[in-house]
Amino acid sequence: MKILLDNGHGIETPGKRGPDGLFLEYQYNRVIASRVIAELLDYGYDASLLVPEISDVPLAERCRRVNAVCDELGASNVILVSIHVNASGSDGKWHSASGWSAYTTPGITRADLLAYDLYEAAKKYLVGQKIRLFNGPKEPDFESNLYILKHTKCAAVLTENMFQDCLSDVSFLQSHSGMEAITMLHVEGIMEFLAR
Repeated sequence: MKILLDNGHGIETPGKRGPDGLFLEYQYNRVIASRVIAELLDYGYDASLLVPEISDVPLAERCRRVNAVCDELGASNVILVSIHVNASGSDGKWHSASGWSAYTTPGITRADLLAYDLYEAAKKYLVGQKIRLFNGPKEPDFESNLYILKHTKCAAVLTENMFQDCLSDVSFLQSHSGMEAITMLHVEGIMEFLAR
């Protein structure tokens, strides 16, 4: 099974940062994706970074890269996890919305199983942090036609790892324990899905 980690956004993407400008989403996503890949490789899985560039590779190109791997290996032999950090406003101010969540496309697909396993891992690693649920524990993931999910052929989940405009979330994300928790929930969730 090929595991692709999509590190969302690039250095020049407007917004996508904490109100004080110190937390940069593109940078955080790349750190987490690289850590997840390193852990998965240590466990013997085939995992790769979708966007090694620091620039903001367009969504159409990201999807083309995913689908090229799907065409080579078969879509059922590929999974995609797109790593992001959420925001509740675009006004450059701190807000109170917080928590971790995951997204799949509408309807029932294999991606729902991957999202479920990520949520189960989140419950283990994010003790004391808010976990946002779409429709309760049995259907936790949010559904949306996000481009990276809708236009890729394999099971694909997008994770929103807390909020970059919530001060308490940013403090957690930047802490050693927070980075470890976000990394390991992805690693364990992916491994649980692959063990199904």
